[in-house]
Amino acid sequence: MKRSFYHSYYLFLLVIVLYADSYAQTHHGTTVSIEADQFYINGELTYKGRYWKGYKIEGLLFNSRMVQGIFDDLNPATKHQFQYPDTKVWDANRNTDEFISNMELWRSYGLLAFTLNLQGGSPTGYGNQLGWVNSAFDEKGNLRPEYMKRLERILDKADQLKMVVMLGYFYFGQDQHLENEQAVINAVDNATNWILTKGYRNILIEINNECNIRYDHKILQPERVHELITRVKDTKRDGFRLLVSTSYGGGFLPLPNVVKVSDYILLHGNGIKDPEKITDLVVATRKVEGYSIKPIVFNEDDHFNFDVEVNNFVRAIQSYTSWGYFDYRMDKEGFESGYQSVPVDWGIQSDRKRQFFSKLKEITEE
Repeated sequence: MKRSFYHSYYLFLLVIVLYADSYAQTHHGTTVSIEADQFYINGELTYKGRYWKGYKIEGLLFNSRMVQGIFDDLNPATKHQFQYPDTKVWDANRNTDEFISNMELWRSYGLLAFTLNLQGGSPTGYGNQLGWVNSAFDEKGNLRPEYMKRLERILDKADQLKMVVMLGYFYFGQDQHLENEQAVINAVDNATNWILTKGYRNILIEINNECNIRYDHKILQPERVHELITRVKDTKRDGFRLLVSTSYGGGFLPLPNVVKVSDYILLHGNGIKDPEKITDLVVATRKVEGYSIKPIVFNEDDHFNFDVEVNNFVRAIQSYTSWGYFDYRMDKEGFESGYQSVPVDWGIQSDRKRQFFSKLKEITEE
């Protein structure tokens, strides 16, 4: 009788522990939401009450392109090109460790969001596809555990810091490693369900980076990518779904099929040298067929000039549009002076990074 009591009591405690562990694994503290054309974090407007030079900042989501946070090269023949200059080897875990160690610093300057991608971005700058393989998906669209472990560590830290992660699923130059369209669909479903099962609510999904640039699979191209946006929107857990969009190349006006179904609209400023054209692109986007009031976000723009009165960042703000910093450049020591070419220095050491973060702090601090 006594043994039976202790056995039952032990099972009761075990159930409580397992339930608590399950709850901890599936419920996180930070939630991003959208009302009209404004972003909220945990139910409060971003940059609440903040104006800069008479322009409203609250409700915007300033961000930086940091897509290589979980980067690895699965091709042994090319991995050597990403070696660290101090150790002469590439180390994917070191890359993620150093990413995480700098997140609080970025947040202290007013950065509320950053872009990751499950297939990264070009790690050697523009137009240099040299055979690397970087994908959180295998050829059938299954998730690679080592990638997802690195991603989970970043998402946990972002949740702790009340930051938003703009998570891209696919990148041109890597989607060809998925064997067919069904594998692409599997990848979308697996990634979406993984996020929902883990309980992350601080995630904005970007189906693919620049859908109009060299994707092998038609479902990732402009005419059909809205199918995947809708697929993510239709996937729910406990009544919750992820907010989702996709992006196009620099200066490209979003198409109606994407504008109609997206929760927010992504623009890229690459190639736009005249800041006035940033304004023009935003105005034109709001006139696209099917547009309804929703946030517009630049999450990639490789133009800077933060020390002058008028630049792309400023024009985006004046158009009540969120803006994202993108810098891929490599410095003379072999580390990236921006945040995309690998190996990345995730700190704020370069002049350009310091200029961006200083401007960001000026604009956002209360």
